[in-house]
Amino acid sequence: MRFIITFLVFLVAFTAQADDWGKTGHRATGAIAEQYLNKKARKAIAQLLDGESLALVSTYADDIKSDTLYRAYGPQHYVNVPFDKTYDTHPHSEKGDIIQAIDHCIATLKSDTATKEEKAFQLRLLVHFIGDLHQPLHTGISEDKGGNDFQVRWYRDGTNLHRVWDSQMIESYGMSYSELAMNMPQLSKKERKTMASGTHRDWLEDSRIVVKDIYANTTVGQKLGYRYMYDYFDVLKGQLQKGGVRLAALLNEVLG
Repeated sequence: MRFIITFLVFLVAFTAQADDWGKTGHRATGAIAEQYLNKKARKAIAQLLDGESLALVSTYADDIKSDTLYRAYGPQHYVNVPFDKTYDTHPHSEKGDIIQAIDHCIATLKSDTATKEEKAFQLRLLVHFIGDLHQPLHTGISEDKGGNDFQVRWYRDGTNLHRVWDSQMIESYGMSYSELAMNMPQLSKKERKTMASGTHRDWLEDSRIVVKDIYANTTVGQKLGYRYMYDYFDVLKGQLQKGGVRLAALLNEVLG
């Protein structure tokens, strides 16, 4: 009986920490995007998703991970590039990566021959992948598996750098996804336009500026907590906001 209880406690703890960008982060990005959709894109999305919100479908690509039918989509959640290279100057993975995945999502949504079901599936993936693109550790390095093997402490608990950025900082902040989405810095139209400029390849390099700073200021075994939240939570919020603004701009372009 003691073994069973111990196992169940471990299982609950593991499951709670298994999501990338965390459900709250992904849903916040989706909710932010919904604020900036144009009428045509909003209508197209409602038809494809049968009324489901971007916040709701934002976790779909994580939800299907346990299904072996979708195992091949695993590498599409991230990209690993050495810090002295760019995406275009480093060989691309034959198994795919987040940039190749976004390319495919866009092509399907623009296709005149793809079915509604195919477009709806790729739209769900696109919402998630744009979120992941703005989680800095999803644009990290292969040596430590995007921070998954970069061991640190979060207050008293052992963890890894990837998980800190996926969910633990957001959980410590204590806001729901809707509260986060509604309490982002106010942006003028000019600021939103500047933020949304470029393509997802440009947005990747923007995220890599952040991840390089994280690695420059974090050491293996470091105890992270209040000071780390002070130094980096505004950066994290900025990444969520960029993800939402850019997702809306992309959907307005593709579906609007």
